[in-house]
Amino acid sequence: MSRVWVVFVKELIDGLRDRRAIMSLLLFPLVGPVLVSVILAQTADKLAGAERVDLPVVGREHAPSLMRFLEQQGVTIMVPPDDPVAAVRDGDVDLALIIPADYAQLYREGRPATVQLIVDESRTEDQVDIGRVAGLVQAHASEVGALRLLARGVSPDLAQPVIVDKVDLSTPKKRAAIFLNLIPMFVLIALFIGGMYTATDATAGERERGSFEPLLITPVTRQALVVGKWLVAVAFSMVTTVSTLACTLLSLSFVPTGALGTSLSLAPADVARLLAALLPLALFVAGAQMLVASFARTFKEAQTYLSLMLFLPMLPAMLTIMSPVKSAAWMMAVPVLGQQVLLLDVIRGVPVAPWSYVVSALAAALAGMLCVRGTAMLFRREQIIYGR
Repeated sequence: MSRVWVVFVKELIDGLRDRRAIMSLLLFPLVGPVLVSVILAQTADKLAGAERVDLPVVGREHAPSLMRFLEQQGVTIMVPPDDPVAAVRDGDVDLALIIPADYAQLYREGRPATVQLIVDESRTEDQVDIGRVAGLVQAHASEVGALRLLARGVSPDLAQPVIVDKVDLSTPKKRAAIFLNLIPMFVLIALFIGGMYTATDATAGERERGSFEPLLITPVTRQALVVGKWLVAVAFSMVTTVSTLACTLLSLSFVPTGALGTSLSLAPADVARLLAALLPLALFVAGAQMLVASFARTFKEAQTYLSLMLFLPMLPAMLTIMSPVKSAAWMMAVPVLGQQVLLLDVIRGVPVAPWSYVVSALAAALAGMLCVRGTAMLFRREQIIYGR
C-alpha cells in the first residue's frame, strides 16, 4: 500500500499540473446545470405567459358570446391582419381565429357552426397558446350545447353516460422529475469526464511521452502502479461529480419551479442518497477508461476511444425519457443503469431500499476492480508498453 500511495501522490501532482484535467473539474460542472436551469426557466416563462394570449379574430362581430367568453378567460381579442393566413405563415402572428359570416344564423338555428383556427404546427413555441385557445373554444361549445339541451327540457347529463374523475396521486417532487430527467444524465456525464483526461494521460500519455519504460523499472509492481493511477482518476471523477451536483442544486434554486406546478426541495438526506448512488460508480468508470485507453497508441487516439464511452450515461437517460421503465432489482447490478434509476427515484421522492445502494456500489466496485486487473495484465505485454 505504501508503493500505491507513492504512485497516487505522483499521479495526483501530475494531474493537478494538467490544464485539461483542471478544466474538466472547473468548466463542465457549470455547463450542464446552467443549461438545465435555462431550459426550465424558459419553460416556466412560457407556461406563465400562456395565461395571456393575444388572438386576432376575423369576424368577431358575428360571435359576441364567444368573444365575451374568451375575454373572461384572459384572451385578448386583437384586430386581425388583412391576410391572417399569410400573417401566420410568415410568423407575424402566432395564430388567428376566423369566424364565418353565417355563424350568427347557424347559432340561432341551433346548427353547428365551423370556425377556423389558423396555426402553424411546425412552430413548437406556439403549441401552448394553440392548445389553450382550442380548448377554450371547445369549452364554450360544450357550454352552449348544455344550455340548448336544458332549453328543450333535456338533461345535459344524458350526453355524458360516463364521467371520468381522475384522481392524481402525484406529489410535487414526482412531477418535478418529469422536467428534471436530464439532471442524472448531466451528472453521470460529469462523472465520466472528470477522470477521462487523467486516465488517458496515465496510460496513452505515458507511452507517447516515452516515460512508460523508466516508470516500469522502478521497484513497484504492475498491480500497484495501475491501482495508484486508477485511484487518482477515481478522485478526479468524484470531485467533478460532487461539483456538478452542487452547481445543479444551486442553479435550480433560482428556477421558478412553482410556475411548472412542481417543487424540487432536496433535503440533506436526499443529497447524501444521490452521492451514495453516484460516487461508487467512479470506481468502474475510471477503471474502464484506463483499460480502454491502454489500447491506444497516442493521447489523441485514447481521447477518441473515451469520447465514445460518453454514450454509456446517455443511453439509460434517453431510455428512461423516451420509454420509461419501472425500477427492477436486476437493474441495480448493472453499472450506470442502476445509478440512473436510483437518481430518478431519489429526485421523485420514491422510497429506495438500502440494499439497492449496496448492490449498485458492489457491482460498480467489482466491475472497476476487474478493469484494473485487466489493465495490470496488459501492462505486462510488450506491445502495450511500447505501443507496437
